[in-house]
Amino acid sequence: MKRQSAGQLWRRRALPWALPVLILALWHVLTTTGVIAAHTLPKPTEVWKVLVDTLRSGELERNLGISALRALLGFLIGGGIGFALGLLNGLSKAAEDVSDTTVQMVRNIPLFALLPLFIIWFGIGEELKLALVALGVFFPVYLNTFHGIRSVDPGLIEMGRVYGLSRFALYRDVILPGALPSILVGIRYALGITWLVLIVAETVATDSGIGYMAMTAREFFELDVIVLSILIYALLGKLSDSIAKLLEKRLLRWNPNYSRK
Repeated sequence: MKRQSAGQLWRRRALPWALPVLILALWHVLTTTGVIAAHTLPKPTEVWKVLVDTLRSGELERNLGISALRALLGFLIGGGIGFALGLLNGLSKAAEDVSDTTVQMVRNIPLFALLPLFIIWFGIGEELKLALVALGVFFPVYLNTFHGIRSVDPGLIEMGRVYGLSRFALYRDVILPGALPSILVGIRYALGITWLVLIVAETVATDSGIGYMAMTAREFFELDVIVLSILIYALLGKLSDSIAKLLEKRLLRWNPNYSRK
């Protein structure tokens, strides 16, 4: 494979940020020239000032840390359960017959339709937020793990048996690696859902987190804080997606579709 020059590598890394920079420049022009009124959208400089002020006061660091911890714990709980059940149902037709129909029924219930029930069950503390995030994460991880296991080439499995692999070795060396691309797609999708659900979860009787910052700002009509909160969620989502892509490259080095530079 032809090695990229420094200029080509730089362009490739800079290109994804071209559109966000263009949007930022357009935002600045439209708000400073008065095309967009200040009561509709604040200037980027005002949002930057709020960012600096909240960093100096420690408010942003505290709320960001709390939101990140909630997202991580909810993802680990929901993703772990989804992976385990997807693996079980993918490997066992009997387990699929018992549980998959129920999972599909629950999956089609709007997540936030369950919010009143979750408040009764878990109260309005941290348990509620973790439960909502975990449930939102569970389904994409489960579905992609189940699909990945069932999509493994039967010829590879049969070949492993011919070579005398034990059942554990067959799962470890053939089935799981074959399902890994699909599982990682589920993880990548679930990371995005994590932040979407957390935004709503942090508006339910809470006193911390980025969502709480946005809700408090809404009450006082502080548009600059609201926009800052939205941008932070967007950046957190991008960071999560970048981590997932890096994980794909590391774990799927053997796959030519992921090893391309």
